[in-house]
This record gives sequence, C-alpha cells and structure tokens, in this order.
Amino acid sequence: MPPLRKWLALSVISLVPALSAIADEQSATNTAVAESTPLSADEMKNAAAVDALTVPTPGEFFAAIEKEGKPDWSSEYRPPISTNSTDRAQIALNLGTLIADGYIAVEAHDGQQVKNVGKDVLALAKKLSVSPSVLARSESITHFAENDQWDQLNEELEATQNEVKKALEENRDTDLITLVSVGGWIRGTEVVTGLLVQNYNADDARLLRQPALVSFLKGKLAALPDKIQKDPLVQNLNRELDQIQMMVSFSADHVPTAEEVKSLNLAAAKLTKEIGAPE
Repeated sequence: MPPLRKWLALSVISLVPALSAIADEQSATNTAVAESTPLSADEMKNAAAVDALTVPTPGEFFAAIEKEGKPDWSSEYRPPISTNSTDRAQIALNLGTLIADGYIAVEAHDGQQVKNVGKDVLALAKKLSVSPSVLARSESITHFAENDQWDQLNEELEATQNEVKKALEENRDTDLITLVSVGGWIRGTEVVTGLLVQNYNADDARLLRQPALVSFLKGKLAALPDKIQKDPLVQNLNRELDQIQMMVSFSADHVPTAEEVKSLNLAAAKLTKEIGAPE
C-alpha cells in the first residue's frame, strides 16, 4: 500500500468499535515527565495518551507520506503565528498546529525552523501553565536540531505533544486536550492535501473519503463545556468542519478530482489561518 494510503487508512482504523477499549488501555499507561533525553521504544509505546480522540498524530501523517522521492516539505511552511493570544481555546488549537509545524520542519531537515517552532510551542505552553513539563523537551529539541538528529527529533516532538496533554490533564484542563488534537489534525490535513495537490494520485485521493472521522471530531467538540463552545473561534471551527465534512462525504465509487483535493486543501488552510490569526 502506498505510504499516503497507509496514513489515510489510520483515520478509518481510529473509528472501529474497539476505540473505547484502546483509549482506556492507553490512558492506563501514562508516564511521568521524562528527562531531556530521547524516549526508548518502550517508553514511546507507553507515552501518555490522556485523550480518547484517537486520530492520526502529525507524526503519523507525515511519516506515512514519504515516497520514493522526498516531498518538498518546505513548501508547506507558513508564516509565523502570533503567540500573544489570551484566549485559552485559541492557544490550545494553536499548540496543536504548531506541533504539526515542528514535524514538517523535521521532515525538511531544517534545524533552524525546528528551533523557531519549538520557541513558539514553549511560549504558548507557558500561557496554559504547562511549561515545566515542556521546558526539558524544548531544550532537547534544540540540542537535537543543532546536531541533525532527526529520528530523535521525531520522538521528542511526539513526546512533547504527549507532555502537553498530560500536563493539561493534571491541571484539570482536559477540555483543552480536544482542541490541541483537533488543531493538529486540521494542520496535518492541510499539509497532506497540499502535498497531494503537488503530486496528485487518484488512489490516494479516493481515500480522502472520511465523513465518520470528521463526525467524530465534531462530536468531541460538541461535548465541550458551554463556555468553550460559545468561544467565537470554536463556533467558527464547527461551521468550517461542516464544510469539510461535506467535502469528504462523497460516494464510495467517486474519485475526487485534483480540483476537489485542492478545495479541501484550501478549506483546511483557511481554518488553520483563522486559528493562528491575532486576537
């Protein structure tokens, strides 16, 4: 199975009936805050998974899209976002998108971009009072970037995402975990469809049919407290996801055209831009 198709299949696998059992098993394996060294294979397997929103992580998005020729990852860079927001919902969504940006920089083997993104992740983590658990990760990310240790950087970014979620749970900010995950998924969708636009493949495009996944995301958002649901950005997020859901709800025998893939990419890009916009 081509790599992109493997990634797309992950979205379907995440929705099988065993979802709850898997999430419970993962939650039981939460680990303590790690030292500033790369996690072992066993530690990565047992990394904190404190939310039940089992959508593909940015790392899974991007590791799966590598084909015979390396994609132009730098083409998916975006301008720096503002880290001055005081809206906690926006901060959480932005954290998710920034962690995805970190994976893009790693895939591009761009150490300076990795460090730039890491600095912004730490700035937002401080605003959510989770910086102590992320600080050591930030320092080790800088070290690995300076020494071109790309495999370790991938592990460290995944660990950073888990540390953010674990710290939010410990701070009783579990509702924000959903927004971190949704932010990462939206940015990842933008990048994956952007690369598919560059190198269109009908078989890969067919597997963009994922209405159940978007419905799952919307269900998680609908379960958030009223205060968060009334946040203007979250309300807009729900409306935009309605549009994205329609785009990925085509019939099983339909093959999305390059233009339809581009439309999905533009919709995800628009939402990413709105999440990152200054208050």
